[in-house]
Amino acid sequence: MLLDIIDELIINTIEEGKMNSPKHLQIQDNMNRRVFLRGGASAVGTAALASLLPSGGSSASAMSVGGESEFPNFAPKAKRIIYLFQSGAPSQMDLFDPKPGMADHFDEDLPKDIRKGQRLTTMTSGQSKFPVAPSVFKFKQHGESGMWMSELLPKMSKIADKFCMIRSMHTEAINHDPAITFFQTGSQLAGRPSIGAWAGYGLGSENQDLPAYVVLTSFGSGRPNDQPLYDRLWGAGFLPSKHQGVKFRNTGDAVLYLSNPDGIDRLTRRSTIDRIAALNEQHHAQVGDPEIQARIAQYEMAFRMQDSVPDLLDVSGETKETLEAYGPDINRPGSYASNCLIARRLAERDVRFIQLFHMGWDHHNGLPKKIKGQVHDTDQPTWALINDLEERGLLEDTLIVWGGEFGRTIYSQGKLTKTSYGRDHHPRCFSLLLAGAGIKPGLTYGATDEYCYNITENPVHVHDLNATILHLMGVDHKRLTFKYQGRDFRLTDIGGEVVHDILA
Repeated sequence: MLLDIIDELIINTIEEGKMNSPKHLQIQDNMNRRVFLRGGASAVGTAALASLLPSGGSSASAMSVGGESEFPNFAPKAKRIIYLFQSGAPSQMDLFDPKPGMADHFDEDLPKDIRKGQRLTTMTSGQSKFPVAPSVFKFKQHGESGMWMSELLPKMSKIADKFCMIRSMHTEAINHDPAITFFQTGSQLAGRPSIGAWAGYGLGSENQDLPAYVVLTSFGSGRPNDQPLYDRLWGAGFLPSKHQGVKFRNTGDAVLYLSNPDGIDRLTRRSTIDRIAALNEQHHAQVGDPEIQARIAQYEMAFRMQDSVPDLLDVSGETKETLEAYGPDINRPGSYASNCLIARRLAERDVRFIQLFHMGWDHHNGLPKKIKGQVHDTDQPTWALINDLEERGLLEDTLIVWGGEFGRTIYSQGKLTKTSYGRDHHPRCFSLLLAGAGIKPGLTYGATDEYCYNITENPVHVHDLNATILHLMGVDHKRLTFKYQGRDFRLTDIGGEVVHDILA
């Protein structure tokens, strides 16, 4: 009976001349019983599902069906994130966590009651001795907070009072790839959505002309041929593919094919995309695959980026003082300094999640020399970025994260001398910096033992950090879920607690 009424309404509308256009004729063709039943069943199913869900439900199905309007759950402190990921693992006891007492234990074997049988990498597990390697670098207290920083960081130490330093980070992974994957996705196994993809999925974008999640990479001077980075680190996993990070290349054109080929003008390009979109819409009507809609959105974003990206990357309007503040590498495209400036310009354009990966921190030997190259790359640009954001009124709603995937060992890998040593991977404790929106400035949080080997106060797990980042964006990490293969997934898996002590 209901189908007969629908058919009669369509016939009457056509006879009244209200559906004479080609567009309406196409709609008419699509309004057949099969499409109606499929769409009706979906609508009825959605309504039934909604009736079963609790109010403000945290169900992944609610996210999938109801769109991404549930978030933010409360007033956010951070509108955007700039995540300065130092790939390879900076040495915490050479940068942030001084252990002057180790000078008295130079070349002594690490006590067994400190190591406690904890696992080692295959790179040092075969050593007959684990000789203590005190840092060769001096430390001083800085700012009104008295935050300890190494002499390696002359610029960042000037703004010590803007940082919150966490000395008690710890992770579950002991090798680079699973450790970086764990930081980015909450799992050591590849295939899960990255933190930026989760943020875009939950909160959407405030700029329709640029992606919600942009990734920039740079090679370090300390170890130029360090471990590679894989695109899956900023992938969408099982989330809709439109949420994956868009990487700007560090050599050549930042984004390929921004310019139309010879003989193709913008109107022709627009017409081409419209025709492709029509075909995709027709396909979507037949099969209902949401990835087809994602493909349509990506074509549209690519078209808009042809205008927005050249403007973004054109820094000719920046003042001489601004460019000089970022340091001597600012004019080298793809450098960490250049990427920091681009990050500020992305922040001005309200890009939701901006991530810089700087490679080269993996110093298994010759650390004192190699780490100087890394801080030469990063110290001044990081300082300049934070000052630049503050001067433009952006730091108050931008969260800065600075850190790597794990720490380094107090004992030396390989040969130890008074002036040179290497350090192996150490997941048990390491340091990380936060600044900006919602963060308690000038705070040093957590502590480690005299050997910088174990945490003695306020441990912070990777899941806790990610829960805190999402919290500052107004998202309850336990409610940001997605149903996949019968299970509700989230960035923080089944763990994670917001670290309220570090929040302003």
